Amino acid sequence: MCADMPDYRSTVFLPETEFPMRAGLPQREPEWLARWERIGVYDRLREKKGPQGQARAPFTLHDGPPYANGHLHIGHALNKVLKDMVVRSQQMMGRDARYVPGWDCHGLPIEWKIEEQYRAKGLNKDDVDVVAFRQECRRFAEGWIDIQREEFKRLGVTGNWADPYLTMDYHAEAVIAQEFMKFLMNGTLYQGSKPVMWSPVEKTALAEAEVEYHDHTSHQVWVRFKVKGFRPDALVPVSNGLTWPGDRHVNDLLSLDEMNRFAPDFADASIVIWTTTPWTIPQNRAVAYNDGVTYGLYRVDSVGENSTALIGERIFVADALADSVKTAAKVEQWTRVRGIDGSLFRGLVLDHPFRGVEGGNGEWDYDVPMLPGEHVTEDAGTGFVHTAPSHGDDDYQLGLKFGLPMTYNVEPDGSYRADLPLFGGQAIIQPDGKEGPANVSVIKQLAYAGALLAKGKLKHSYPHSWRSKAPLIYRNTPQWFVAIDKSLDDGMSTYGDTIRKRALNSINQLVTWTPATGRNRLHSMIEARPDWVLSRQRAWGVPLTCFVKKGARPTDADFLLRNAEVNARIAAAFEEKGADVWYVQGFKEEVLKGIVDPSDYEQVFDVLDVWFDSGSTHAFVLRDRVDGTEDGLADLYLEGTDQHRGWFHSSMLQACGTKGRAPYRGVLTHGFTLDEKGMKMSKSLGNTVAPQQVIDEYGADILRLWVAQSDYTIDLRIGKEILKGVADSYRRLRNTLRYMLGALAGFTEAERVDPSEMPELERWVLHRLAELDAEVRAGYAAYDFQGVFQKLFTFCTSDLSALYFDVRKDALYCDAPASLRRRSCRTVMDLLFHRLVTWLAPVLVFTMEEVWLCRFPGEDSSVHLVDMPDTPAEWLDPTLGHSVAYKRQVRKEVTEQLEAKRQEKVIGSSLEAHPIVYFAADAAMLDHFGGSAEFGKDFADFCITSGITIEQGVPPGGPSHQGSLPHARYVEFRLAEGQKCERCWKVLPDVGSHKHAGTCARCNEVLG
Repeated sequence: MCADMPDYRSTVFLPETEFPMRAGLPQREPEWLARWERIGVYDRLREKKGPQGQARAPFTLHDGPPYANGHLHIGHALNKVLKDMVVRSQQMMGRDARYVPGWDCHGLPIEWKIEEQYRAKGLNKDDVDVVAFRQECRRFAEGWIDIQREEFKRLGVTGNWADPYLTMDYHAEAVIAQEFMKFLMNGTLYQGSKPVMWSPVEKTALAEAEVEYHDHTSHQVWVRFKVKGFRPDALVPVSNGLTWPGDRHVNDLLSLDEMNRFAPDFADASIVIWTTTPWTIPQNRAVAYNDGVTYGLYRVDSVGENSTALIGERIFVADALADSVKTAAKVEQWTRVRGIDGSLFRGLVLDHPFRGVEGGNGEWDYDVPMLPGEHVTEDAGTGFVHTAPSHGDDDYQLGLKFGLPMTYNVEPDGSYRADLPLFGGQAIIQPDGKEGPANVSVIKQLAYAGALLAKGKLKHSYPHSWRSKAPLIYRNTPQWFVAIDKSLDDGMSTYGDTIRKRALNSINQLVTWTPATGRNRLHSMIEARPDWVLSRQRAWGVPLTCFVKKGARPTDADFLLRNAEVNARIAAAFEEKGADVWYVQGFKEEVLKGIVDPSDYEQVFDVLDVWFDSGSTHAFVLRDRVDGTEDGLADLYLEGTDQHRGWFHSSMLQACGTKGRAPYRGVLTHGFTLDEKGMKMSKSLGNTVAPQQVIDEYGADILRLWVAQSDYTIDLRIGKEILKGVADSYRRLRNTLRYMLGALAGFTEAERVDPSEMPELERWVLHRLAELDAEVRAGYAAYDFQGVFQKLFTFCTSDLSALYFDVRKDALYCDAPASLRRRSCRTVMDLLFHRLVTWLAPVLVFTMEEVWLCRFPGEDSSVHLVDMPDTPAEWLDPTLGHSVAYKRQVRKEVTEQLEAKRQEKVIGSSLEAHPIVYFAADAAMLDHFGGSAEFGKDFADFCITSGITIEQGVPPGGPSHQGSLPHARYVEFRLAEGQKCERCWKVLPDVGSHKHAGTCARCNEVLG
C-alpha cells in the first residue's frame, strides 16, 4: 500500500468469533459436564415430544453391566463411548433414546478381593459370619460404583446416572431369585454330577465365559494298558443305550490262554494311550477307540539310549500316528506285525496301569473296557483315548453311554482326597496357581509299575481363570444345571419348545446383528453348548433359592420342593431385606412353615453364576423400571466380541427360558483394544493406555473421536502416534467450525435468502447437505460411526475449507452486507451450522456444545436438547452436483498451472492471473459454463483469480497446459491487466478510476 493511499482494512468484513483456536478440552470439559447436570439435560430429553406433540418412538439401549472392582481401562471407554454415540444419535434423529447404566456387583472378583484383605490380616473367611462377609463385599462394590460412575461421566456419556441399576439392589436380587425359580418350576432345573471347569485356586466351578486360554507347558505321557482278556458279548443293548454289565464280565471274559488260541494278536500286547493330564490316570475307567481308524500292532526290535520301551514288546497304535509314538519312545526299529481294524477292539478288556501296584490297596484292581468313541481322532496322540469320566466332557458322555462309574478323587482345592493310596493329599494345582506334585508323582508311579512308555513336555493352549489367571481342571462335582433341550409346556412355544430351539430361532429370526458375523458366532455356540451350569460354591451372590428333600435322590420326582407359595415368600423377603436374609438362622423354617415340614428339607447354599444375574437384567430393568420398555425388550445390546460367550449368551438362554425369546432386537459387537503395534495391552509390557491419561492430555472429545474414526468391528489400535493423528483431524475440523462461526457473526433472519434465489455455488452446497443428510441418518441408523465421520470430515475439509470457504472469502469480506451473494453465503452458513453441529454432536459432545453456545448462549441452551433438522428434499439436485464436480476439475487444472507460475516467481498470488481456458473439441462445454464472457467473472471467483476468459478452440501458437480429461481442454496463462485493488486485492483494469482511491468498482460501491 502506498503511503498516501487510504487504509481500507477496517472496511473489510473479517470473521469475528470468540471461539478459540486452541480447544483446552482437558480444562474446559468438566465445566460443560457440570452445566449439563445443572440444567438436567437427560431428564429434559425424556420430556421432548414429536413435531405434532405426540410421544416420540422409544429407543432403548440396554447396558451390559461392567464389573464394580477397579478403575476403567481403555476397553471400558470404547464400549461406553460407542453406547453414548448410539443413544445420542438416535435421540437427535427423533427417538426417545433411554440409557440406564448398570453394574454387575456379585461374584468372585469382589469376593476374592475381600478374601485377600482377610489373608493379609491373618483371618480366614470361613471363620466369619457369612452375612457379615457379604456386607463387606457389598460395601466394596458400592465404593467402586461411585468411582466408575464419575469416570464414565467424564467421558461425556449421557444417561440416568442418578438412578442406575445394580444387580445387588434388593429388588434386583428378588427378581433374579424369581427368574431362577421359574426354571425350578418349569422342570429344567436339575442337580447332576458331571465334570465342570473348576478353579482349584478359587475353589469354584466356572462358566465358559469366565475362562481364557493361554500357553501352558504340560507334562505328556504315553502309557501302556496291558491287555487282560476279551469278551465277545461285552456290549449288551439295553433300553437306554449300551452298558457294561459289571456283574457278567468275569464269566464272559476270555482268558489270556484262550486268547492265544482265538485271538493271538491281542495276547500279551498293550494298548498305548497319550495324555497331557497324567494326574487323571488314577481316575481312568476306560480306553476309547474309533471304529473308523486303522491301527497297527507293532513289535519293538531295538531301542535308543534312555528309552523305556522294551525289546520284543508289542503295542497297538494308530498307523497314522505310529511315527510320532516311535520317536517319543526312542524306538530305533520296530516291525508292524499286522493291521487291525478298529472294530476288532470291541470287547477287549485291559488292566489299569496301577493294578496290583504295591501300596495300591486294591484301589485300581478293576478291569478297564475298550469302548468305541467318535471323539477319537488321528490328529495327535496314539489313536486311543484314556477315559476318566470325572474329568472331561467327552469322557463323561462316553461314561453316560456305557454306564462307567464316576470317581471323586479330587477335592475342591485341587488336591487328591487324603485317603487315596499313593497320592493322597497331593496337589494338582497349588493355592498360588502353580503346579503341584501330583503329575510328577503319577508319572513316577507309572514308571515304577512298568506302564510308562514315554514322557515329555508340551506347550499348548490351556484354560485359565480370567480372574486368578491360574490353570483350571475338569472336575466332577454335584452342580445345578438348566436342561436346555428339555421340552417345555409353558405357553411360550412360538419359537420352539426347548431353550436351545428358542435361542437358535431368535438368533435367526428376531435379531439384527452388527456386524453380521456375530450371528454365526453365537449360533454355533448355542448349537453346540451343553446344559447351563448355574451353581457356584461361593458366598457373594444370589443364592439358588431352592430346597431339596432329605434322603431323596436327584432323580426322584420329589427331590426338589416346587411350591409357588414358598417362592412368593422368598421373593417378598428378598424385596424387603435383600438376598442376605437367605443366610439368616431360621429363614428356612420361616418360609416353609405351614406349607411343608421344614425338617424334611435341606436348604441349598450355592450361589448363582453371575452370568445368570446379568442375564436376568432384562427383567428388573427393561420390564420393571418406569424408564424400561413396554414389552420388556431392548432395541440394542452392545458389548465386546467376547460377550458372545458371555452376556449375549447368558441373556439369550435366560430369556428363552422365562420369556420364550431373545430379550433384544439387535446386537452390536466391537473388537478389543490393542497397542499401536497390534499387541495385546498388559501392564507388564508397559503398553497400556488409560482413558484418564488420554483425557488429561487431550480431552475426552479426542478419545471419542478415536472411537468414531476406528472400525470397531475389528480390534482397535491406540497409542501416542495414533492419538496425535486423531488430534490433528480434530484441529482441522475445529478450524472449519471456527471459520463458520466467524462468518456468521451478527447474522439475522432479515438476511436470509430463499434457496431459489441463490447463486449456483450456494445451491450446490445445499445439494451436498441433502446428500449428506440421507447418508448421515442412514449411517447412524446402522451404527456406522466411522462412515458418518469420514463423510462429514471429507465434506468439511474438501468441500467447505478447500472450496466453498476459499471461494466465498472474497464475497464475505468485501461484498456489501446487502448483496445477494453475501447474504446467500451467510444463509448457507447458517444452514450448514445447524446441520454440522447436530450431526457431529453425538461424537464430539463437548466441542459441539461449545460451538452451539457461541451462537446461542443461555443457561438453558444446549445442542444436546435439539434434533437434527429436517433437510428439504428439493435441495437435492444431481445435475447441479455433476456440474460443479466438472468445474472443480477445470479449477484444479487452472490451479496447477498457477502454482507452477508461482514456483517460477512469475506471480506471488493467484489474483495476479487472468488465465484463458480453451475447449478445443467440445463446444457444449461453453454452454456448461454459461456460454458468455459474463461467466468468466463467476468462474474467476471460483478459481480465485482476478479474471478468467472462456474460449472455444486451441490457444494460438499451441497449448501451454493441457487438461487431463477426455474433452480437450487447454489453460493459457495470462497476467491480469490493471492495478491491484487496495481493498480486495484483485487486479482489475478499472482500479483507480473511482471515487475511492485504489479501489475497483465493487469495493468503491461498498464504500459508498
